[in-house]
Amino acid sequence: MSTSQHLITAAEMAQLHQRRYDSRKRLNNIALTLSLAAMVFGVFWLVWILWETIRLGIGGLSLALFTQMTPPPNEAGGISNAIFGSLVMVSLATFVGTPIGIMAGVYLAEYDTRGWLASTTRFVNDILLSAPSIVIGLFVYAVVVARFKSFSAYAGILALALIVIPVVIRTTENMLVLVPASLREAAYALGTPKWKVITMVTLRAARAGVITGVLLAVARIAGETAPLLFTALNNQFWNADLGKPMASLPVTIFKFAMSPYENWQQLAWAGVFLITVAVLGLNILARVLTRQK
Repeated sequence: MSTSQHLITAAEMAQLHQRRYDSRKRLNNIALTLSLAAMVFGVFWLVWILWETIRLGIGGLSLALFTQMTPPPNEAGGISNAIFGSLVMVSLATFVGTPIGIMAGVYLAEYDTRGWLASTTRFVNDILLSAPSIVIGLFVYAVVVARFKSFSAYAGILALALIVIPVVIRTTENMLVLVPASLREAAYALGTPKWKVITMVTLRAARAGVITGVLLAVARIAGETAPLLFTALNNQFWNADLGKPMASLPVTIFKFAMSPYENWQQLAWAGVFLITVAVLGLNILARVLTRQK
């Protein structure tokens, strides 16, 4: 009798395990289906946006686009001044923000990893990373533009640099932390000073990751509109004076896309296509560098 009861209990346990397995399998299939549906939903809109950008943007590409300034309504022209302004402000913002970000990241990863200053810096850096770009633009407007009573490319460069710095800090710190401690210890054992260990060993080992962070920061600021609306404003004419308002692609696109004029809308789509290609190229380059590393 006890043997029969034991066999029945074993059979019931087997059925219980099977029911649990079937339940987990159903939940797994449901989760997988929902995940695939979410992916398809996101990819659908991404492909649609890219298709519209390519379809409407390529039609506006011409030699005049790169050689002529922004035109009046219903007249032929290009966006050469906006392209120049974006290149200048993005390049100078990267030139200003990258060294600051790298040095701060080196300090956090190599000198003061757990001190109060490092904790405060990381906290502020996280806030800057998550802060909307329009907040940074308003801050630079209040500090620079309102004080000097003039919009300028300098203010735009400062706003973009404040966006670059936290991205480079976070990337540099993370990449340096990933460098094995044995590399540092081997260099110290040979009598190498700390500054040389950092420049010749750890930064070289993390070079691809640091460069990737810089490229991602450039890709982010290349399409920023809100900070430039409050700082560099815009300029319909060619301007190389950084102390005056300067045109940029994002602001020009915003202005032209909201207009009722067909030629301005076509130029806006061409500008969108140029920014999309540039950002896509930077992201591909960043992926290639990370992949090689």
